[in-house]
Amino acid sequence: MPTLWAVVGATGTGKSAYSLDLAEERTRATGIPAVIVNADAMQLYRGMDIGTAKLPVEERRGIEHRLFNVLNPTEEATVAWYQPEARAALVEAFSRGADAILVGGSGLYVSSVIFDFQFPPRDEKLRAELETEYEAAGVSPLLERLRTLDAAVAEAVDAQNPRRVIRALEVALLGGDAQVTLPTEPKVWHEDTHIVGIACGREVLVQRLEERVEHMWADGMVDEVRSLIPHGIREGKTASQAIGYAQALAQIDGRLSEREAIEETQRLTRRYARRQVSWFKRYPGIEWVTPAR
Repeated sequence: MPTLWAVVGATGTGKSAYSLDLAEERTRATGIPAVIVNADAMQLYRGMDIGTAKLPVEERRGIEHRLFNVLNPTEEATVAWYQPEARAALVEAFSRGADAILVGGSGLYVSSVIFDFQFPPRDEKLRAELETEYEAAGVSPLLERLRTLDAAVAEAVDAQNPRRVIRALEVALLGGDAQVTLPTEPKVWHEDTHIVGIACGREVLVQRLEERVEHMWADGMVDEVRSLIPHGIREGKTASQAIGYAQALAQIDGRLSEREAIEETQRLTRRYARRQVSWFKRYPGIEWVTPAR
């Protein structure tokens, strides 16, 4: 049976490089080219390359990569859309006898694929009403409503991310469990699944993240975002809120200076990395490794 490898961890830990090495190793072991499948929500988007540290095609060592550059910035990335797409890519690889490597740091996306994951209820009409409320009054009233329904979720939700607050409130109003976490005893979707966590010391990781953001701006982050405006990044519910992209848009609009945009991106990236580590630590049977590079 082909193996599903999940390579997870915080942003900046070296998941892409490790996955390339693993793919080459598995190809040598099985004689069938392994496939890498993206599990980073922002790398789904066309044109969002610098700010997502997307691996250029010429650096992919000839290894097949799936689910990169499949959405336009105007389209909304949701885990409910992603799960069947990712599983279909994996099944296609397995049908050829190939190992597949799911790689990324979007915890909910990874979990939806590798575990028997059930989604909370949805109501598009209610969601639209909540979005209208947000446009009129901001996120604070929605957060207060959520707090009256589920104080624990209100405390845990990313209050800086309106999409997360709206979704949590939608689920709570529908009577579902708005605290989307792993089941107590999660069952894997594919029988032969190995989860590898890429570890990195906190001080080293913080330094990497600080430098990464500086390099993003030096490499043309603002120009990349400016080029995406005609393609609708401002209107994209997911793309426009991506860390780094929201700050670059604010710089373009004159709401932040370059230094303020960089420092805010660094702060949010550090916080996101902490949340990622916390999420993946809960995975049962995860094997933590520290790459040599």
